[in-house]
Amino acid sequence: MRAENSATPETAIAVDDRVSEARRGPGSGVVLAGLGVLAFSLTFPSTVWGLESFGPWSLVALRSALAALVAGCALLAGRVPAPGRRHWTGLAVVAGGVVVGFPLLTSLALQTSTSSHAAVVVGLLPLTTALLSALRTGARPPRAFWAAALAGAAVVIAFTVGQSGGKLSGGDLYLFGALLVCAAGYTEGGRLARVMPGWQVIGWALVLVLPLAVAGAAVALPLEPVHLTAHGVVGLVWVAVGSTFLGLYVWYRGMAEIGVPRASQLQLAQPLLTLVWSFLVLGEEVSGAAPVAAVAVLVCIAVTQRAGSPGARRRREADSPVGS
Repeated sequence: MRAENSATPETAIAVDDRVSEARRGPGSGVVLAGLGVLAFSLTFPSTVWGLESFGPWSLVALRSALAALVAGCALLAGRVPAPGRRHWTGLAVVAGGVVVGFPLLTSLALQTSTSSHAAVVVGLLPLTTALLSALRTGARPPRAFWAAALAGAAVVIAFTVGQSGGKLSGGDLYLFGALLVCAAGYTEGGRLARVMPGWQVIGWALVLVLPLAVAGAAVALPLEPVHLTAHGVVGLVWVAVGSTFLGLYVWYRGMAEIGVPRASQLQLAQPLLTLVWSFLVLGEEVSGAAPVAAVAVLVCIAVTQRAGSPGARRRREADSPVGS
């Protein structure tokens, strides 16, 4: 009886919330989430490179399959047991949002939109993620947080729309759809990362998509032209390993440590970083307003991080009347 009971440990995948709380570090969480933003900022330029060699459907299928193979090898090497049944619905949301939906919709959009213009979707992503997180988890950031988040989103939107001449492109419907599915995937992934390591969240989501990715690649590759170039291969490898696996790993781990709302606001810097990479890598023009927008966004990020910090919450709780 004892031997039988000891053969079914479940602590390897489901981490007790108290353990998760004990290992948190707000500073390290900000750094990890910031590294995720840095990785994500290269996604659009890398996708543009990838589209030089592959069609949009082929590129998404190949990036998902390659990332899933990397994740599967990591899970096998770590001898990680499968998640509990209660986690698979959330993992399916992560897979549908950040592994399939966002890459596919943005790849379709980037056929007609520039990388700089596509950054507008990321300008709205932090606010959308914070809103969905509040609805999904019941988190209630203070008014100062929401004011700074709205201000940061307004700055980014005004700057990116100004960059595109104030016009909406044909790919904007794809971009707005990508915004919604990605915010849902971020929210659910951040919640799951509180009960299992972040790399396992994205790892199992990728493994879940692997059969679909392989089938999609088998169908898309014969139908879409393939012209292999160095740019195309580098772009594919980065969006698969850098953005999809490594980027999401540190991103979800950071969200687990500092919370989804605070982490999401770090993405206010992502459009401006994308504009820098678009200028350096793709040769796209960037206006002189970029430094002004960057400073304004950094101020907004600082306010959201301070307003949403544990210390700020404790001060608000101490100041509030008992029983209110």
